Amino acid sequence: MEFRSGQVSLSDLEGPRTLDELRAGMAECRECGLAAGRTYVVFGEGNPRARLMLIGEGPGAEEDRLGRPFVGPAGQLLDKILAAAGITRPEVYIANVVKCRPPGNRVPTREEAAACLPWLRKQFSLIAPPLVVILGSTALKNLIDPQASITAWRGQWIVRGRTRLMPTYHPAALLRDPSKKRDVWRDFQLVRDAYREIVPLGKE
Repeated sequence: MEFRSGQVSLSDLEGPRTLDELRAGMAECRECGLAAGRTYVVFGEGNPRARLMLIGEGPGAEEDRLGRPFVGPAGQLLDKILAAAGITRPEVYIANVVKCRPPGNRVPTREEAAACLPWLRKQFSLIAPPLVVILGSTALKNLIDPQASITAWRGQWIVRGRTRLMPTYHPAALLRDPSKKRDVWRDFQLVRDAYREIVPLGKE
């Protein structure tokens, strides 16, 4: 699957053949200004053969402190949503559009996202998940369409080659507006059903 056109080429990332090699190559990345303020590159984590990948916006304070994605309040909520859908966190792979924390948790700029997307593309190509959950507006705009509205697109499968992508609200949005939880649960029920077609219960 190719993410939306107009992004940086992957020609300089053809070398890594495993996620560990890719992680090592990214450890010293200085492709954008976010590197100056980071504690860690928050590369991503999970099952390298995951059939389901979740992609969010970028690390927050806890993620930057620990070097792991989705471990703060939004991540804890995401864990609960996955558990309610009968999916364990170790089954999936979780990553972000940008790997370094934007100051004050602001939205990453287009230039920052463009600098990081080749790394995400390579992650995706190494994992090759058939299902992807796009968490929030920033991920949707950078992966699919810069004009896309998460409100309009959520809950609908997007098909790109052999991959199906489901946009939904970012867990952080649910913390700000709990009324969105019902919509997200509907979306994750669709994800759950599609996932169980690929990975029957007990075959994780």
